[in-house]
Amino acid sequence: MKSNYRCMKILLLLMGKTGQKYLQEGISVYEGRLKHYISYSREEIPDIKGKSSLNRNQIKEQEGGLILKKVENGDLLVLLDENGKDMSSVEFSIKLEKWSLSGVKSIVFAIGGAYGFSDAVYERANDKLSLSKMTFSHQMVRLFFTEQLYRAFTILKGEPYHHE
Repeated sequence: MKSNYRCMKILLLLMGKTGQKYLQEGISVYEGRLKHYISYSREEIPDIKGKSSLNRNQIKEQEGGLILKKVENGDLLVLLDENGKDMSSVEFSIKLEKWSLSGVKSIVFAIGGAYGFSDAVYERANDKLSLSKMTFSHQMVRLFFTEQLYRAFTILKGEPYHHE
């Protein structure tokens, strides 16, 4: 059975805007390249108002509610989370292919706010991935993940971008 990635949709769901111009530019480069492989979109959920008067748990709960409103019943929800599974780029590409072959139509990759995800989001999640054992800002993760998503598709297509 051959994967048809064009039938699958990927949404990158983010809390807050990407503030740094250099990150926006880098993300745009890889998003432009992704369009050749898959139906891809990114959605930034605006920061919650009155954040400074809330504690970490309250922020995570409110952000979690906003994230869950964007996820549909049939979506595969994958959290980019420091406690997620560590994978190489090749392993990640294989995982994408397996999801495609299993008939997954829509994958939502979510990057939470600075304090992570609420318990409700963890409960809804189908999977968790870690990009590294190191901790990165949730702003930097956006660029790193977009590049890795592009890399995964070049691996699956046998293109020369990735070198072993």
